[in-house]
Amino acid sequence: MTQPQHTGGRVNVLTKPEVIGTIEELRSRLTDAQGRLESERAGRGDAGGTPRIVLVPTMGALHAGHLTLVRRALSLGDIVVVSIFVNPLQFGAGEDLGTYPRTLEADVAALAAEGVPFVFAPVSQVMYPEGAASTRVTAGTVGSLFEGAARPGHFDGMLTVVAKLFNIVGPDVAVFGQKDAQQVFLVERMVADLDFRTRIEVLPIVREDGGLALSSRNRALEPAQRAAARALSAGLAAAASVADQGSEAALLAAHARIDAQPLVKLDYLVVVDPQTFLPVGALHHGPARMLVAALVGHTRLIDNVALDLP
Repeated sequence: MTQPQHTGGRVNVLTKPEVIGTIEELRSRLTDAQGRLESERAGRGDAGGTPRIVLVPTMGALHAGHLTLVRRALSLGDIVVVSIFVNPLQFGAGEDLGTYPRTLEADVAALAAEGVPFVFAPVSQVMYPEGAASTRVTAGTVGSLFEGAARPGHFDGMLTVVAKLFNIVGPDVAVFGQKDAQQVFLVERMVADLDFRTRIEVLPIVREDGGLALSSRNRALEPAQRAAARALSAGLAAAASVADQGSEAALLAAHARIDAQPLVKLDYLVVVDPQTFLPVGALHHGPARMLVAALVGHTRLIDNVALDLP
């Protein structure tokens, strides 16, 4: 196993991260890493305080969007942990838990190239030793809307595992992507409601050249489906271009682009208030966010864009 090195006040690795599968070992290694960094700082006469831990929670099958989060994490703290865990609690009956891509070896290689020191890759029995967790975080009303309506219980499962990861890792910062806008809203609300000390950093959506938001599920798209899926980002761009005319104009513009693509089966297209994540009325003024979800073939895709309504 490659041992982390400490250069420039941050933990780095020579060849590959330590892949850790148990909670006890991860906590021990993080404590050791923090202690070594503190000793090195003391030896240099630095007074930098406790080394900062940054967490990037993922379900693996990493793509360029994930690596953007990782690079930001490396710039924010001293010790970076990337978790890779396909969380069964956030998959409902008939969803793709069994077929969700699992590419741990390739993921670790990609993280090694970025200089990530620690990968937490537990199995379900480690995270849920008694089976499905009986104590869960609930997402409330917002958790039953949009993605929550299509995937009942999804957000309760997501918040539960994020809360567990925060308690296991103890990060000062956790980095998320804006593509999962409803997830980000719920995580930020959970952090505020439950007084986690973790700060949430949210990065913009990373897109392919044609505008399609990067997702681990994109690899399931056939070429014609991938081309069709670009209608989602095109619809959002059309909405943003007329947002100065109000939410109804934005919705009409987005529908015109998305509904014209027969391979795209729209689930929802809605404008929400970013403060409440509830749908806005026609008279809403100020910041808003348009959300879209659709099936392209058997692949469910989501996307969103910020709007500024007059």
